[in-house]
Amino acid sequence: MESKETTEDREARSEQQDNMKNNRMEQTKIPQARAIVERHDPSSNVVVLLTLASFYSGFLDSIDNDLGIKIEVQEASSMLLRYLKWRREFVPNSSISLLETPNEGAQNKMFLQVSDKKGRPITVILGARHFQSKGGLEEFKRFIVYGFDKICSRMTPGQEKLVVIGDLKGWGYVVV
Repeated sequence: MESKETTEDREARSEQQDNMKNNRMEQTKIPQARAIVERHDPSSNVVVLLTLASFYSGFLDSIDNDLGIKIEVQEASSMLLRYLKWRREFVPNSSISLLETPNEGAQNKMFLQVSDKKGRPITVILGARHFQSKGGLEEFKRFIVYGFDKICSRMTPGQEKLVVIGDLKGWGYVVV
């Protein structure tokens, strides 16, 4: 009698494969990338330690030849350096307070919930409550950064995924 693989078994196997891939990446590419970033921006050390693995997992594919890795690592390092520069300019105090986005925050359109069964933080966004505000696009960008920072601060170590539930009922061009 053959046993059938359940969805949970497939997910567990997929997660193990991802972990093995990430371990290989951490052993080879991340030290190279960290050296490049720290050489160009020595003040980024703490940020690099906290965000490097998850940042690079999005930009680096597994290529086995050294030349391919070097090019990818260089490109991903350049992207991270641009992000760090933007982050320092856009968020000079290292975090954004909800008080800096009073009009966006007053709309009650984003809610943080508990985590799902895999430990991913859950965020619910109500699109119908989004209206153009007096603060304009700049305040909206700050609100988005504030929201992502809040979500990421609730992630447990090693967790790189989150759940966003968008309720778009009542959302339309009127609210854009």
